[in-house]
Amino acid sequence: MSIDIDTARKVAHLARIRVPESDLPKLAEQLSGILTFMEQLNEVNVDGIEPMTSVTPMRLKRRADVVTDGNYPEAVLKNAPDAREGFFAVPKVVE
Repeated sequence: MSIDIDTARKVAHLARIRVPESDLPKLAEQLSGILTFMEQLNEVNVDGIEPMTSVTPMRLKRRADVVTDGNYPEAVLKNAPDAREGFFAVPKVVE
């Protein structure tokens, strides 16, 4: 796929990038190269290939999903404008 100068100008406008008129032909060429590379990637058969999270095979570190108070409720409530009995106190909004 080939990108012309008008399309490159439109892409630059949509991306909110100021590109001088003299640089638009080079930008169009670079965008065309990117699309050509993407077309080449689409030709690769990836059926049965699992997505990777890293280039090296490894398991992500996990921790137990346990609800806690963070072990420092006093520090959390210290900056609250109004705290009562270990909770944030807010004005009543429903009567």
